Formats: sequence, C-alpha cells, structure tokens
Amino acid sequence: MTNDLEGTGEALADSLAAIREREPLVQQLTNEVTKNDLANVTLSWGALPVMADAPGEASEMAELAGAVLLNTGRMTDSNIEALHAAGRAANDLGVPVVLDPVGAGTTPTRDEVHTSLLEDVEFAAIKGNYGEITHLAGKTAEVKGVESVGEYEEITESAQALAETTGAAVVASGAEDIVAGSDRIYRLRTGDEMLSTVVGTGCMLGATLAVFTGSLEEDVTAALHGTLAYGLAGERATDLEYNGPASYRINLIDSIAGLTPEVAAELETENQIVRVR
Repeated sequence: MTNDLEGTGEALADSLAAIREREPLVQQLTNEVTKNDLANVTLSWGALPVMADAPGEASEMAELAGAVLLNTGRMTDSNIEALHAAGRAANDLGVPVVLDPVGAGTTPTRDEVHTSLLEDVEFAAIKGNYGEITHLAGKTAEVKGVESVGEYEEITESAQALAETTGAAVVASGAEDIVAGSDRIYRLRTGDEMLSTVVGTGCMLGATLAVFTGSLEEDVTAALHGTLAYGLAGERATDLEYNGPASYRINLIDSIAGLTPEVAAELETENQIVRVR
C-alpha cells in the first residue's frame, strides 16, 4: 500500500479545495458525443468549462485558460488544426495540456494525428485506456473502435515507459487504474463496473484530469488525485437510487458535485491505492 501521504483523504481534500480556490478555466476540444457531459463534470468539480474549438478561437481561448484538454475523438481537418493550435498556444504560456488519445491504434489517420501531437505539443498528462496507452508506448495493443480489448499484463511498464518518453503523467484506465510518472507508479482500485455501461466516462476522466492539472503544481499528484476522485465518485454514484445506465450517469455527475473537500477528508482511501514502485 502507499506509504506516503499522497493517497489519503486529507491530501485529496486539499486538492479539491485548491480547485475551488483557483476555479480554473478549462478549455476543452472534444468530440460531439460527450461535450455536454464534460462541461457538466468540469463545473461540478468547481472549475469553469469552455468548449471553443474553431481553429482561430481555439488558440485564443487556450491563452486564457488554466488548463487545456485535447480529446481526439473528432477527426475533422478543422478540429485537427485546432488541436495543434490550442496545444501550441498553451505551451507558449505555460498552461498545462492534457491529451486524451481516443482510439489510438485504431486507424492510420488517428496514428498520424497522435504522433504529430506528441511531436508538436508538450503534455502535462496523457490519459487513455489500456490499449491506447500501450499503443502510444510502442507496444502491441488491440483497440476496437475506441474500446480496449485483450490482456495487458505489462500495463504498468507501458504507462511508465510513455511517461519517461513524454515527460507527462500517464493514466491508464481500466479495471484498475494506473497512474505513472517517470519516478513512481500507482495502481488504484476505485470505481464501479457501472462506469463501463455509460458512453463517455473515459472522456469525463480526461476532463477531470484537466481540472486537477490546472489547479495543482505537480502533474503526477494531479493525475493521482484526479483519478482517485473520479473513481470515488463512480463508487458513490451507486449509493444513490438508479435504474440503469441513464440514471447512473446522472448520479455520477451529482456524486462529483457532492465530493467536497469536507467529504473527502473523512474518507479512508489508503487501501485503494498501491504504490507499485
């Protein structure tokens, strides 16, 4: 189990308080399927969402933001141009950028876009499912559409390898979430299987990481606490009455809003985090 203070409820409470104090503007370039959910999740954490994705305005808005999320779910020419422009503008001003490489490894077009983004933009955090992270790390992966399939016994090694080559904090989401920096790796046992029944919950995690990265100074801590908080909200959503995926989705957003610093400080989270190295 983790033997430092990073995984405690008190530490998470401090991070949640920092979000509410800084109230960062989070510029998000994302896909049409999940745009509304990402905006609501961002607001529920205590940050401010904006979804400016026109090629000209995307870079202008990034200059005003506390963090930028580049979600590659939409592969139009104009969106690809906007992704690069927003990422470069954020880098120029030291605004942290989070990459959600949706469907990495699925098509040559997506591979080309992700390769060019990794060459063109410096990322504070990269978040993907096991298959996406494994593929970006240069190892064999199986991704069907935007879903990871297959077995990934070396996912911790893949995540840390990607962290080392990019300098980013890396989150690999799956049955257990992996958070990796170049110097440390965590395995998180949080969340609920209901998360997999709702389209876009991975994208919502990406938005969450952008909120935390835009509010905290240290990228791996931001990735760890963002992933932890999101998983805890996923668990707490099942405490509310629901009839299936649609009502669970509403509960999830409510649970994010309800995970206040005061609530987090009372949670026992240490047994849900293993520091691998």
